[in-house]
Amino acid sequence: MELQLDPLFQTITLVVLVVILIADLLIILKRPHIPAPKESTLWVVFYVTLALIFAGVLWIVAGGEVAGQFVAGWLTEYSLSIDNLFVFVLIMGQFAVPRRYQQEVLMVGIIIALILRGAFILVGATIIENFSPIFYLFGLFLIYTAIRQAFPGDDDDDSQKENLIVRTLRRVLPMSDSYDGKKVITRVNGKKLFTPMIIVFVAIGVTDLLFAIDSIPAIFGITQSPFIVFTANLFALMGLRQLYFLLGDLLDRLKYLHYGIAFILAFIGVKLILHAMHVNELPFLNGGEPIEWAPEISTWVSLAVIILSMAVATVASLVAARREPSAEGPQDAAAEVADEKGTPATVEQPERD
Repeated sequence: MELQLDPLFQTITLVVLVVILIADLLIILKRPHIPAPKESTLWVVFYVTLALIFAGVLWIVAGGEVAGQFVAGWLTEYSLSIDNLFVFVLIMGQFAVPRRYQQEVLMVGIIIALILRGAFILVGATIIENFSPIFYLFGLFLIYTAIRQAFPGDDDDDSQKENLIVRTLRRVLPMSDSYDGKKVITRVNGKKLFTPMIIVFVAIGVTDLLFAIDSIPAIFGITQSPFIVFTANLFALMGLRQLYFLLGDLLDRLKYLHYGIAFILAFIGVKLILHAMHVNELPFLNGGEPIEWAPEISTWVSLAVIILSMAVATVASLVAARREPSAEGPQDAAAEVADEKGTPATVEQPERD
């Protein structure tokens, strides 16, 4: 279905959404702090509500099919963004980023993600418009990605690549041994040095690049409208910073989330291949004619599969975490030690500004 929207509406919408996202990020610069769970929850609810309101507006101005494409695309990108948070957590831990500066790191990560996804969307839309067989490649790539997501295996190659980047940066750039607040460059004994923060930013940027490569083909499997693709990505990035602090340790409990994401990617990959068969132009397949017998998966079926996959993966993860003894929180573990020793339990509370 061709998207019929007033270009002025699309322009105003994109400008407003980008301004909202930038305003959210600038809050960090004006009032850097570690957000409390209540604050993070309110922000996440606000952005989710804003996305649903926008879906309602699309329903009014363009119809239910377009609104459904947006919601399905937004949920797909949102689930992939949550997966992205897992990697952010690992990067923060690996480089021992002080908690009070993690918001700045996330802000840089979101800006990089926005720029990369915007570039990939423009490139992807141009390729799709001029080379329809790309749907076959996108579909096969997503199925391959889904297999890797479900069965990650040995990640030594990835870690070696990351270590190579870190070693190269340390060898090429004069580097200090410790952080200097959120600065990228510091001065030690009168000499300008880069801080480890530059390595964190590079690691975040590489991560964003890899996730952009995965996520853009996925959403193009739901809609071929660059406007819907970009707005879905914008809404997925909104509230990501607050979601990081809200989920916190809960990310470790979502042990089956990657299976849900893998199923979504595989499903969209199959959907893309079926769509490619409908617009087939490859001369060695059916003489270059469309393959009419291939079933077409509707937007609403896609939306149902995405919601169900994430719901099942999340519920299964939380149930499994509750049943596992190792899933006890620090207060429960401290209480058990206190009971054994007959002394009151004390747990160090996280620092908050």
